[in-house]
Amino acid sequence: MKSLLTPSLALAAVLAAPLALAKLPPLSADAQIKADEAKAKGAWADKVGAYQLCRSMERVADVYYKTAKSAGKETRPPVATAPCADPGPFAAAVAPAAASSPKPLEASGAHSPAATATSPPGSKATEAQLDPKKK
Repeated sequence: MKSLLTPSLALAAVLAAPLALAKLPPLSADAQIKADEAKAKGAWADKVGAYQLCRSMERVADVYYKTAKSAGKETRPPVATAPCADPGPFAAAVAPAAASSPKPLEASGAHSPAATATSPPGSKATEAQLDPKKK
């Protein structure tokens, strides 16, 4: 059993290797914009998380120093650190590629009503008159 298992696993690995090394096609412009926005939103979320952690550490240190002083314990002065920086609300960057993209259907007039008809849609000409070559 083991003698068949080892070569079959090796063969499966050899056949699967090209699939693992295959390259994906480049992203379309819209997909690239969405990926960049998701990346920016993730970076902003990391900054918000770091800000919230910094604020909570400040609160814990304040409570510690207050309780230590009230209990009469000797405390060392706190280590000077950079102040917590609030990242503010998320603002998506406007991509220059989006500005040069074609107008959406609503702005391009695709939903506009057709022009008023000035003549009936049909004609009284026969098919032979319309296409004389056809016989």
